[in-house]
Amino acid sequence: MKERVLRFFSLVTMPLRAARRRFPLISYMLSRCVIMLTMLFLLGLAVFGLMALAPGDIVDQIMMQQIFSESQARAGQQRQGMDPAQLEAERARLGLDKPFYAQYFRWLKKVIVEHDLGKSLISRAPVSFLIGSRLLNSVMLNLISLVLITFFSFLLGVYFSSRAGTASDLAVTFFSLVLHAFPGILLLILLQLFASVTGLFPVTAYPPFPFSAAPGRFVLSYGRHIFLPLLAAFLGGVGGTLRMIRATMLDQLGQPYITSIRARGIKEWRVYLCHAFRNTLNPYITGSANLLASLFSGSLILEIIFAYPGIGRLMYDAVLQEDINLVLANLMFTSFLVLAGMTLADILLAVADPRIRYGKE
Repeated sequence: MKERVLRFFSLVTMPLRAARRRFPLISYMLSRCVIMLTMLFLLGLAVFGLMALAPGDIVDQIMMQQIFSESQARAGQQRQGMDPAQLEAERARLGLDKPFYAQYFRWLKKVIVEHDLGKSLISRAPVSFLIGSRLLNSVMLNLISLVLITFFSFLLGVYFSSRAGTASDLAVTFFSLVLHAFPGILLLILLQLFASVTGLFPVTAYPPFPFSAAPGRFVLSYGRHIFLPLLAAFLGGVGGTLRMIRATMLDQLGQPYITSIRARGIKEWRVYLCHAFRNTLNPYITGSANLLASLFSGSLILEIIFAYPGIGRLMYDAVLQEDINLVLANLMFTSFLVLAGMTLADILLAVADPRIRYGKE
């Protein structure tokens, strides 16, 4: 019986194995997409469960807002809220009286079948509109930070690996270690204080007028507003990345193949850039996905301190208000970007290093 089951399983999986051998990278990408969808599904289920465990719900938030508005409109009078029957009716209308897994599958069905992320339970605005208006700002901020960190980390890491042991190398290594260990929130607060005391830069990170009003003026104003937040993100990420690239370069320069290349009389700049440098790409590509994830997670505090209209600040407000539709959609978008970045990093590894092959048996 066991042999029959194994034979049947082998016959069923034979076409899959043949396709995997013929198209290894495509089959790997498809498998990663399946894993990504599974992780997003479990993540959404966990979010609904955690929000259900939190005290109160969105109806309580609405009731508190109504009581606050009534107390302002009728100062000195007795505050009146919704009675328990009205609260239960509102929970039933929003589907909050059902178990969290039933709420999750209801939301998932609406997203897959109707392609609708729902509406914010507080502002009643479409969730897709709220996320779309903030997502571009966060992606732009984090991508610019990633490009700057990558460029200067490689430039300084390769240069100071050629000057290992000198006074300048020791100084850069010390300052990169300090930047890597320095608390990010303290750096943001210090930059905010610097902006408020000196007046050289705005204390907010976004211009007070839209892009459509004056495109040219908006770009110049945006560069001035975003300088300090970019500086904070750059200083927070360049220390660890620079140390990793420098250490990898020094490790490669001590390998026997580098000694053999130098013995052939090849110029030193070619030894660095054409041979040792290429082998430093593998650890950086692997760590770039984690760097992108840390930038997105760290941008939450940055967006709050500098009043930047990004997806992190939107997520923070949604969690405080227990707006489950907005929280889940926001978290799904951010998690998808991080998982897609990790998948892209694995694919780039195969492109950068011909020794890496996926799906080969």
